Amino acid sequence: MRMMAVIVWSVLVATLSSRMIDMKVDASAVLESAWSPRDFELRLDPENDEWREAPRVTASRNYVGEPIAGRPTEIRSRWTNANLYLLYINPYDELNLKPGPTPSVETPRLWNWDVAEAFIGSGVDRITRYKEFEVSPQSEWVDLDIDREDPQGQAGMKWNSGFTVKSRVDARARIWYGAMRIPFAAIDTRPPQKGRELRIGLYRIAGVDPSRRFYAWRPTGQTSFHVPQAFGTLRLK
Repeated sequence: MRMMAVIVWSVLVATLSSRMIDMKVDASAVLESAWSPRDFELRLDPENDEWREAPRVTASRNYVGEPIAGRPTEIRSRWTNANLYLLYINPYDELNLKPGPTPSVETPRLWNWDVAEAFIGSGVDRITRYKEFEVSPQSEWVDLDIDREDPQGQAGMKWNSGFTVKSRVDARARIWYGAMRIPFAAIDTRPPQKGRELRIGLYRIAGVDPSRRFYAWRPTGQTSFHVPQAFGTLRLK
């Protein structure tokens, strides 16, 4: 009987230890977003009141998990009852910019140049459905409706989220800043509330060939960002 109790206790301890390890792993895959009582202008100074204490994560590896030399990309987040805010802090060696930028309209295939990206999904039943948002150092933008299971049925660039962006390049510091304001109505059918979680992938494409870099907060294990199984969690706090 005593031997049985020892065995049961050992199994229980091992199970609890395993769960604690899982919780630690899960915590590393979470970007928390701090609530703001009011919407605010897209300001690009990380020391501004809106951003100074905002939760953040960094991306220092590429999409297959290899370390990227140099300073990491940093992403901070806030939210209000209407919008999700993201600020990207992007150190660079050399910018790859599209000639003749037109930030007043959507830019097709923006990912061919320097860009910061967010992939966001709300449904857990079909994780292959999500929205893609991009901003460039020149305040260019594109938003897309993605369905990996039904590419022919997805809206793609025809979809319009109503999101807004703003960018600034600090040539002396060799950092470019990009901010997004994304309406919650564009990414979730539910109104936002504290504790709510969404799926999110945070990425960046930087530089010129043959030294182009593909930053991923959560590496996908493939030479593509479009691996929704690898997304992390966005938690509203």
